[in-house]
Amino acid sequence: MWYDFLSKYPVRFQRQKPIDNFIVDFYCHRARLIIEIDGAQHYETEQIEYDKDRTARLEGLGLKVIRFINSDIDNNFDGVCAFIDKEVNERKRLPLEGAVTK
Repeated sequence: MWYDFLSKYPVRFQRQKPIDNFIVDFYCHRARLIIEIDGAQHYETEQIEYDKDRTARLEGLGLKVIRFINSDIDNNFDGVCAFIDKEVNERKRLPLEGAVTK
């Protein structure tokens, strides 16, 4: 995802970005968008609850979290990229008030 799309995307993304007490996979400040790529461990009950709480805290900061599973990327890379592009373009028009700056 990083090498084939996000690193070349015209709106800047950062990878492994610390936000609050978390490290997110990818973050776009301009769109206030977090992208998480989830492996199989994210289907375990404890991890599902942790991810739900984590998402709520990040969204409480005015950010949007979108998640993809590894198989989404492997089997529908172009669709995932198109979805990310749509989200960025919709969200970058929003005012930056309250966005994470660290």
